[in-house]
Amino acid sequence: MVCVRRRPFRSGTPLLPLRHTGHACGLGRCQCPAVWSVDMETSTEDVAEETGGPARPAATVLDQPEAAGAPGTVEPDASASVTTATTAPPAPAAIPPASLSPSRAGDFMQCPLLYRFRVIDRLPEKPSEAATRGTLVHAVLERLFDAPAAERTAPRAKALVPGQWDRLRESRPEVGELFADDPEGERLAQWLAEAERLVERWFTLEDPSRLEPAERELFVEAELDSGLRLRGIIDRVDVAPTGEVRIVDYKTGKAPRPQYAEGALFQMKFYALVVWRLKKVVPRRLQLVYLGSGDVLTYDPVLADLERVERKLLALWEAIRLATETGDWRPRPTKLCGWCDHQAHCPEFGGTPPPYPLPVRAADSGAAAQGRMGPD
Repeated sequence: MVCVRRRPFRSGTPLLPLRHTGHACGLGRCQCPAVWSVDMETSTEDVAEETGGPARPAATVLDQPEAAGAPGTVEPDASASVTTATTAPPAPAAIPPASLSPSRAGDFMQCPLLYRFRVIDRLPEKPSEAATRGTLVHAVLERLFDAPAAERTAPRAKALVPGQWDRLRESRPEVGELFADDPEGERLAQWLAEAERLVERWFTLEDPSRLEPAERELFVEAELDSGLRLRGIIDRVDVAPTGEVRIVDYKTGKAPRPQYAEGALFQMKFYALVVWRLKKVVPRRLQLVYLGSGDVLTYDPVLADLERVERKLLALWEAIRLATETGDWRPRPTKLCGWCDHQAHCPEFGGTPPPYPLPVRAADSGAAAQGRMGPD
């Protein structure tokens, strides 16, 4: 059952009444390798693109402002890697996509042509204030857990914001151009203050002094029996003393409306599927923490949920494979088109896509409509 509620933290609330698995371990990082052995790479670097190319610098960005529950869309996760317009290196030779992340699956469901632009053509995209603020807040929440539990306070977290902003500008100089027209620094100051407010709101939803994450910014990758590789980065993994797993993701936008809650959980079920395939453990809880509205969305998956997600991803991957082979990438107009960086190349806006860089074959007649799969 999906639960969406405004949930301020109350002192003394237990972590989770997780099912007992027969394993005993101390608090904090679980030491039960049969349940959670850390053989998955922990990384704050971005994962490689779905083409299987080399990893790029971290880009936990939202490529358009976070709409509260837009149907059929998936918010890009930490595995999204978007080349920026100002510092993009020469594009590598195009190769067919070789893996799938939640963000790229969401791209194809939202608009197959957008998927092509990002994965095959690798067209540059500009950073945005909302996207970059999300990256900054994620970095602060990750780094806060470096401190001893008693020192994980809201003032300390807010104090991390300027330093993490400096680090972000060093690793991604293009984000500094967001405020190139702000010589007095007023807009930057307001932007940083909003990041601090989001960080401070987190303390009304969770108490980091009572959490010892098993992993932060965990890069996971699993290969299905079909050969499809799934990959992504999980914001936080909590492991209870019983060895059961909670997957947590931070969102800097607002919680979706109830009718769109299932769509919002697609990314989390994707991660749960990867963990199940890697660890043979179904996560006890999936938790989305919405800092923009102060809400927490939770879902307790069962094996049947993950099997359904796997079937959906296999069908989605087959549609991507067909589009890759035929070069038939169709636009799917929605209200999100207004935020797209690629209007100049989109036929819906009178544009022309760049020449298709891969060999093509004739499309089969009666091919299924692209991208029109529900998120769950």
